[in-house]
Amino acid sequence: MATIIETKKLNLWYGDNQALYGIDSELQDKEITALIGPSGCGKSTFLKTLNRMNDLVDSCRIEGTVMFNGKNIYGDKINVTELRTRIGMVFQKPNPFPMSIYDNIAYGPRLHGVKGRKKLDEIVERSLRQAAIWSETKDCLKKSALGMSGGQQQRICIARALAVEPEVLLMDEPTSALDPISTGKIEELALELKKKYSIIIVTHNMQQASRISDKTAFFLLGKLIEFGDTEQIFNNPQDRRTDDYISGRFG
Repeated sequence: MATIIETKKLNLWYGDNQALYGIDSELQDKEITALIGPSGCGKSTFLKTLNRMNDLVDSCRIEGTVMFNGKNIYGDKINVTELRTRIGMVFQKPNPFPMSIYDNIAYGPRLHGVKGRKKLDEIVERSLRQAAIWSETKDCLKKSALGMSGGQQQRICIARALAVEPEVLLMDEPTSALDPISTGKIEELALELKKKYSIIIVTHNMQQASRISDKTAFFLLGKLIEFGDTEQIFNNPQDRRTDDYISGRFG
């Protein structure tokens, strides 16, 4: 597998509070990488460094490098809007725009200059199919996305991210607000999407991490404690703290 994102000596502060300490990692193309660890350990903060979402926090300061396809995303002459197109994000709580399902999916392509109705129709259908929700939405594309169930809304948000054809999909606890059936659908979707995309997912659900991820990274107190194949991390962790967390003895 080829490395798509690599971090080197990545440190991050919010004001005077250091949240990440010297993170070195290599994230592989067309794999699912799970980020696990207790609340406040830095995993979501790390996730947001990968497409510069932390730029939106005034007090945030970052040192080190994040290489995406060999280019430092914190270097000069980086178009952040383009970066976030190539590295899309799905948040913990479904956040469809207060507009129709169609317009939710077409929003990004329109922003990037796609005008023709035929082309937009193709993008909307392709994206909803990729997000495994076309059959549930094809007859109600003009209806508000806010009228869908939570699980459907989250898949619409995934479709919206896919509409601009990213290379990487960041997912910040995408199933934590969903029921078990919807969670299962999102997990099945992630396994299908990794054939085309690299997926990095933050999860508190150890079973979810073990079911769907190829690699697992365990964070604690802003540090990357252990990173490797999911099977090895769950069955034979090299650090006692990883073992304690996975087995529920942590704390």
